[in-house]
Amino acid sequence: MSPTGPTGESRADVELRVPADSAYVSVLRTTSAGLAARLDFTLDDIEDLRMAVGEASAVVLTEALSGTDLVGRFYQQPGELTVSMTVTVPEVVELDQDSFAWQVLTTLASQAEADSTDSELTITLTMVSSHQESTN
Repeated sequence: MSPTGPTGESRADVELRVPADSAYVSVLRTTSAGLAARLDFTLDDIEDLRMAVGEASAVVLTEALSGTDLVGRFYQQPGELTVSMTVTVPEVVELDQDSFAWQVLTTLASQAEADSTDSELTITLTMVSSHQESTN
C-alpha cells in the first residue's frame, strides 16, 4: 500500500531519483531534513529522521540491482512526513524484522514498513513531529 497525501492522492509531494549507490544517500537525508524543517519538526526529530532515512537506504541498497535507481518519495502532512525508498530487486526480498537495522528503524521512526514484490523493495518510514504527538 502506497502512502497518500493529505487529500488521499497517491502522488508524492516530492520525488527524488538517484543512482542506487551509497554515495547518494546524503541527498535523501538532506532532502528529508529540509522537508521536516518546513513542517516545523524539532531538531531532535529531524536528526532521528535523517538517521532513519540513512539506515533504511542502507538496507534497501544491499538488495538493489546494480546500475538501477534509488527512488525517494516524500509525502507531507501537517506535523508528519512519510518517506518511501524503493529499489529494483531481482526477486522478492524477505527482510529480517528482528535484525539490528530494523530495530533501529522502528525506534527512530514513528512507523516503519517494508514491502517487496518480484521487482521492487520499498521501505516506508513515517515520522510524526513530537510537537504533533504532544497535542494529540
